[in-house]
Amino acid sequence: MTNAAPPAPIVVGTDGSPGSGRAVCFALQESQLRGTGLRAVCAYDFAARYSGFEWPAASGFYDLDTQLRDATLEAVTKTLQEAREQVGGAPVDVEIRVERGRPSQVLLDASNDACLLVVGSRGSGVWGRLTLGSTSTEVVHHAHLPVVVVPAERPDQPS
Repeated sequence: MTNAAPPAPIVVGTDGSPGSGRAVCFALQESQLRGTGLRAVCAYDFAARYSGFEWPAASGFYDLDTQLRDATLEAVTKTLQEAREQVGGAPVDVEIRVERGRPSQVLLDASNDACLLVVGSRGSGVWGRLTLGSTSTEVVHHAHLPVVVVPAERPDQPS
């Protein structure tokens, strides 16, 4: 008798956008096909994005951070529920991670033991990547595993 290790999970980045919802559906279907678990990951960073510095706990930063994490967890859970309803099929074990940090780094760290990393694309185009940066571009260039970038839905395509 051998004790086989469970198959490596698929990691999917989600941020509540329509593009990430499409990525979650893709990752869920792929998890069903491979018979593996799914790790849904969402990164947030209120302090860096909105203040430029970390507020001390005395100013209420802890409460704001906790509220943001809880709201993010609720949004990820809703996205997963909607994806399960849309995809149907066999149940998949899902782990949800909501972590503070830069999205690309959080995703790369969360995929250390994964077999596939799935992210969505908002379709910002070349100019958007040059001026704003792009999580999907960073992940593709720095990942140690296969990456699938699920394209944003075009307005002229049916869903």
